[in-house]
Amino acid sequence: MRSIDLASRSGAALKRAIQAKQLPSRVACASARSFSSTSSNNTGVLPPRYETLYNKYSEVRRVLGSQRLTLAEKILYSHLDNVEESLLSNTNGGRDIRGKANLKLKPDRVNMQDASAQMALLQFMTCNLPQPVIPASIHCDHLIVGSKGADEDLKAGIATNNEVFDFLESAGKKYGIDFWPPGAGIIHQTVLENYAVPGLMMLGTDSHSPNAGGLTTITIGVGGADAVEALVGAPWELKAPKILGVRLTGKLNDWVSAKDVILHLTGRLTVRGGTGYIVEYFGMFHSRSFAF
Repeated sequence: MRSIDLASRSGAALKRAIQAKQLPSRVACASARSFSSTSSNNTGVLPPRYETLYNKYSEVRRVLGSQRLTLAEKILYSHLDNVEESLLSNTNGGRDIRGKANLKLKPDRVNMQDASAQMALLQFMTCNLPQPVIPASIHCDHLIVGSKGADEDLKAGIATNNEVFDFLESAGKKYGIDFWPPGAGIIHQTVLENYAVPGLMMLGTDSHSPNAGGLTTITIGVGGADAVEALVGAPWELKAPKILGVRLTGKLNDWVSAKDVILHLTGRLTVRGGTGYIVEYFGMFHSRSFAF
């Protein structure tokens, strides 16, 4: 496991008072759609089935014995379709999994942004299934182009892509997929606030999907074709990620926030420094609250 130490100079932690600000509804003037139409079928259960995950993890322990795993690996391997096939093939008997094993995983949920959801849904329709095997959601945010301001951009985006939004909404209703219309929020933040729970594994057709890792959720950014595989219940394949451990020590100076820490870390990792890795944080900061 690679490890990076991030130590700050001593100093009082930042204390910041944030006043709640009531924001006007931007979607009301541009669209009559509700903020979310939620499926009522039985695939819409939000939390993972913890008993199922625990049973799968017990199987992982039977195969790997007392081999040490990080929290991220425990969650990831608990979503394996076939534990022995994934962890014992080409891994020196399970002792060399990271970066070598081909994991076949069964995600709990799929989240799709409006640009990639179109083709994914068209492909799903050819499978003749009444609904996805796992819960899913559609988020209309990528087709809203930022130019003049939120209100004007939202109106223009709806006018330009109304046919697309109508298709996505009707497909969501037909197949029991949650639909978040234009103006309802950006996909990775909406997913974080409404679907992410500890232990869950999700796929998202957005590069910011790992944002949900802040709530101990394994979320991986994928393409539309990968999303279709998950929707129909096919195992999703992934090269076993390596682990990059980040040990946090010391205290934040005044006016230093969590974002400053992450910007410093990305500068050290460079553009591709985290490719093929799960970045996992540990150290004394596990019990602290970071101000954003």
